[in-house]
Amino acid sequence: MPSPAVLLYFLLIISALLVAVFVLRPSITGNREGKMLAFIAFLILPTLCFVWGGTEHVERSKETKFCITCHIMEPYGRSLYVDDPAYVPAQHFQNHRIPTDVACFTCHTDYALYGDIRAKLRGLHHIYVQYLGTPPSPEKIKLYTPYNNRECLHCHMGARSFMSNDVHKAILSQLTSNQLSCTSSGCHDTIHNVGSQSNVKFWNPDQGGSHE
Repeated sequence: MPSPAVLLYFLLIISALLVAVFVLRPSITGNREGKMLAFIAFLILPTLCFVWGGTEHVERSKETKFCITCHIMEPYGRSLYVDDPAYVPAQHFQNHRIPTDVACFTCHTDYALYGDIRAKLRGLHHIYVQYLGTPPSPEKIKLYTPYNNRECLHCHMGARSFMSNDVHKAILSQLTSNQLSCTSSGCHDTIHNVGSQSNVKFWNPDQGGSHE
């Protein structure tokens, strides 16, 4: 069976052909059947293409490989291969503590186009800046709001290794209420650190446990 993307392209071609037919031969709409077909060609099919295409694109944009296709995000993708257990995203990615094919989305589910209406507007702003503005350098990118512990706890809460840790148990109420960030200084505070990549070693998955 053809993939959804292929079916969508086929539907787009059919829609374009039908519209072209009506533009070149408007007399077709002279009878009832023609009017019904025109209604489908100019309203139903474009709406279906828009909704289906938007859904497909949003799903595809959850993929890690999609996120790092933007030049500005390349260092963040590279940071997932840092050969240092102190780097939180790298260790989660390399040890499959998160789904590697949707790693960015898993840890940033409230970000840009995936969050509430305000976050979606920010996502549209990102698109504008990417194509019509001047994107900042990667090391200057900052989160709009402090990282929410929810993104950590939705996986770690209830896990034996997390719950049996004496430090975690002592500050659990502060973590669940976001009074104390998981990324606080002295805790898990080494994140992507894209500005220091020239000083670290990288893990090469194609060569097993070796590093660059």
